[in-house]
Amino acid sequence: MKKTTMTVIAALVSTVLTAPVVQAQTASRNCAPREVVVQRLADKYGESRKSIGIGQQGTVMETFASEDTGTWTITVTMPTGVTCLVASGQSFETLAEVVPDPEQDA
Repeated sequence: MKKTTMTVIAALVSTVLTAPVVQAQTASRNCAPREVVVQRLADKYGESRKSIGIGQQGTVMETFASEDTGTWTITVTMPTGVTCLVASGQSFETLAEVVPDPEQDA
């Protein structure tokens, strides 16, 4: 289940970071200056940054989550500093999985 969840999240983030739709979201109400978004996630949900990645055209994907409440949020920040909410949910878990050794049978 955990592996499936992480696969779904990775596919979602990959799709979002490569889609031009993200740039259109900057005009929506789900976007604001990064410092405003980060502060709101901390104040309202107790979320802090758990992961970060660089996407195409200088976009930055971040995952914020609360270990206490289990809430999580994925954001994408444009080079202009505008951050958009991409997805959110519950039941966040920190994993430390290793890549399976192809020489070993499952």
